[in-house]
Amino acid sequence: MKNLLSGLAFTCLTLILGCGPSAEERVPSVIFGHTENGDPVRLFTLTNANGLTAEIMNYGGTVVRLYVPDQDGQFDDIVLGFDKLEDYFERSPYFGSLIGRYANRIANGSFELNGEIFQLALNDEPGGQPCSLHGGERGFDKVLWDAEPVYGAYGNGLKLSYISPDGEEGYPGTLQVDVYYWMTDDNALRIEYEAWTDRATPVNLTQHNYYNLAGESSGSINDHYLTLHASHYTPVDAGLIPTGEIAPVAGTPFDFSQARRMGERVDAEHEQLQFGQGYDHNWVLDKDGSDLTLAAEVYETGSGRVMEVWTTEPGLQFYGGNFLDGTLPSKSGGTYRHRSGFCLEAQHFPDSPNQPDFPSTILRPGEMYSQVTEYRFKLRSD
Repeated sequence: MKNLLSGLAFTCLTLILGCGPSAEERVPSVIFGHTENGDPVRLFTLTNANGLTAEIMNYGGTVVRLYVPDQDGQFDDIVLGFDKLEDYFERSPYFGSLIGRYANRIANGSFELNGEIFQLALNDEPGGQPCSLHGGERGFDKVLWDAEPVYGAYGNGLKLSYISPDGEEGYPGTLQVDVYYWMTDDNALRIEYEAWTDRATPVNLTQHNYYNLAGESSGSINDHYLTLHASHYTPVDAGLIPTGEIAPVAGTPFDFSQARRMGERVDAEHEQLQFGQGYDHNWVLDKDGSDLTLAAEVYETGSGRVMEVWTTEPGLQFYGGNFLDGTLPSKSGGTYRHRSGFCLEAQHFPDSPNQPDFPSTILRPGEMYSQVTEYRFKLRSD
């Protein structure tokens, strides 16, 4: 009896002190495969108290799967991706990855900073106009991040760290980056970004999940309803580079101030839609400052799933999966067809290093880059 009482006392003391499973036990991992250099790539599982689950690998900081319930309690994977690591090496259109140093496009792959011109890798050529896209040939989506399971106020989390050396992909300065993924108990995938540099450099980080709220292999997203809290957007030229104009969305197919089907006007005869073969544009969010505010809502009627995007960033890129063409295998055995996934990428504006009227993306020594974006999941039935 004495030993039993001692055991109960120890258990009570453990609970009082908050002891329990370690972060590694709360965030289990398995080997997902190996890089071409033979380094192991681990797949970590974040689960909240309600069963929502994200599987994230440290190659590219990539969300491989994200399980969210529908109105009947059925959990489905709602992000596009691959079952095999090797598919991410050569043909991934940034499925689920962290993007950096600079998300989106930089015109001609060059910019001037402090009187010096920097030339970046040219890895995209829309409309026959070369540019640097999503960090270059080997952006943050193609590096192996250091990974550490963590547990904190937001629940189960994963800390990813990477040091980008001076000159990588043509960017100046050594950049240290920490990204935290959290699966919160109020059903949000929360992403926190921090970065420091030893030399002035452009920084624009984002996350590139392709979502389909009906399930990752369920077909077109055209019937998803989208609301964007943005009364302006940044028009682009034929190379998908912003012209510098900040234009009102009123009276155009870019007006999502009220919920509309994603596909309702995507094929309208509008020059901007011709350039991107659909939506692939940056919206200027209606906000002042860097508070965490509601940027977008998406509703899928069949499942009842709702996704809200909250962010500290000034812009949001809506991409409608225009370049998916049925050649990439899905995780369910089919293929990802035209407009079968959408992206809502919280960011600063494209080509900002060359656009003096856009919010600055230059990070300087002694400063800290900080960004928070949450994808919050809810249910509704109409």
